[in-house]
Amino acid sequence: MEPRIQEMIDKFHRKMDKDEKARAEVEPVVKTLNIDLGEEKYSMKLEHAQVVDFKPGLYDEADITVITTPENLDALIEGTLRPMRAYVTKKIIVKGKIEDIMHLKKLF
Repeated sequence: MEPRIQEMIDKFHRKMDKDEKARAEVEPVVKTLNIDLGEEKYSMKLEHAQVVDFKPGLYDEADITVITTPENLDALIEGTLRPMRAYVTKKIIVKGKIEDIMHLKKLF
């Protein structure tokens, strides 16, 4: 899943480069994110409207933690699984403050 996540990060960076309004909204946000896919685990940081430090492994403490399977994450990326349906059916678990989670939704 690492290449798929990197594709999403690249897409986010392109959006920030093109969309000044979105960049201005995201610029002050500094958050850490863990993605726990069971066997695969990744972490990253959002700061200055850029995703930095994307790497295998998890932060000890993160602002947002997403727990799912590689298959469900791929379906979310492809659009064949809707985020709300995934959340309600517990195919994805998101831990963090509601404000932080809403930021995550806006980013992609």
